[in-house]
Amino acid sequence: MLKVWGRKTSSNVQALMWCIGELELPYQRYDVGHKYGGTDTDDFYLLNPNRTIPVIRDNGGPPFWETGAILRYLACRYGHESFWPTDLLERTNVDRWTEWAKISVAMNFNEPIFWRVVRTPAHLRDPRAIQKAVESFEKRLLIAEKQLTRYQYLASNDFTLADIQFGHVLFRYFDIDICRAELPQVRKYYEDLRQRLPFREHIMISYEELRV
Repeated sequence: MLKVWGRKTSSNVQALMWCIGELELPYQRYDVGHKYGGTDTDDFYLLNPNRTIPVIRDNGGPPFWETGAILRYLACRYGHESFWPTDLLERTNVDRWTEWAKISVAMNFNEPIFWRVVRTPAHLRDPRAIQKAVESFEKRLLIAEKQLTRYQYLASNDFTLADIQFGHVLFRYFDIDICRAELPQVRKYYEDLRQRLPFREHIMISYEELRV
């Protein structure tokens, strides 16, 4: 059984939990981080000296941290062929879109936009900075918009690890109070993801505890 340390409202933990759900893996998750604390303990330091979440242990094995590394581990060990191909070229194609989604998409949404809209007091928010960040973020989404005119999912016509890293951002993007561009292919893709039970269970959850 997987043991997971990390609160369910963490974006990185959500990506991990969605992957676990898609792979139908048994797990036990512990609320750690933010209001739950726990990352400053000696025991947690032994799991992850960075004191960040998520962290996993698989069937009593060594602790693993860094979301991307954990996701690749799970994909390699438990993923089926279409989710994480064995062919080097096909896997690298999935991997490049997975990395792009993490670096170009998630990192340009979470702190530049989500933190400014949800995790910043209303009187301290800078609407112009938020809108500028949204416009910059949506330039990345235009890449996905074009890609999704060719394929059903981000990397191919199969649901892959790349969709985990990309798709988990979209619930908050479409849910928070911002002005958004018209991106019909991304919107359709998002609506399709909403039909997946693990997406609804692990991604489409309240983030009210993060508001300040």
